[in-house]
Amino acid sequence: MSQKFAVFDIDGTLIRWQLFHAIVGELIKLGALDKQVGQEIQTARMHWKQRTHDESFREYEKVLVAAYEHALANLKNEDFTHAVDAVFNEYKDQVYRYTRNLIRELKAAGYMILAISGSHHEVIQKIAEHYGFDDVVGQIYEQQNGRFTGEHTTPMYHKDVVLNELIAKHNLDLEGSIAVGDSESDIPMLALVEQAVAFNPSRGLFAEAQKQGWKVVLERKNMIYELEPEDGRYILKG
Repeated sequence: MSQKFAVFDIDGTLIRWQLFHAIVGELIKLGALDKQVGQEIQTARMHWKQRTHDESFREYEKVLVAAYEHALANLKNEDFTHAVDAVFNEYKDQVYRYTRNLIRELKAAGYMILAISGSHHEVIQKIAEHYGFDDVVGQIYEQQNGRFTGEHTTPMYHKDVVLNELIAKHNLDLEGSIAVGDSESDIPMLALVEQAVAFNPSRGLFAEAQKQGWKVVLERKNMIYELEPEDGRYILKG
């Protein structure tokens, strides 16, 4: 018999921060990335924190990823491993209550729990083991002889393809399937399942959720707001 499943994004959906960003930050603290690279990232991050324009977070991410990938040729495996372990230990329990509790409830109900993330597979695997996920896919940077080659594969922009592969791999059933994500890159994954949840959605994801009639959940401070679609609008679930 096929099994029901739920699939989650991780950064900003389970974990309250971006693990990819945290790893790069840890590498800068270790001195594993050039100081100039660190300054470029810090400048872009401050532009985002000051909300200088609507795309400031996206621009910050572009600078971060470009700087990291440029530095890969000189990055030692032991420095990367140290950064992964440090980030996992710091962030593993900094999670949203809604998604943490949903994972627990669905596991108890017999769902297979999956994760698809654009962050490094090494840290996603650790998070997955910590929370009892059954299978995960993250971004993989190729290594040879303890050094990074610069080649990588990412599920970020093809989460629907990755999810279909996981469905086939585990003989899963789309009936009753659930997906939870927070950004535009999660839209293809959310569109595949029966029950999509836009969690603390970005503007682009919220627009798509409204168009498709997907549930929206907001978690702020110690409050969780569940919004259900009704006649093109959202109403607060009682």
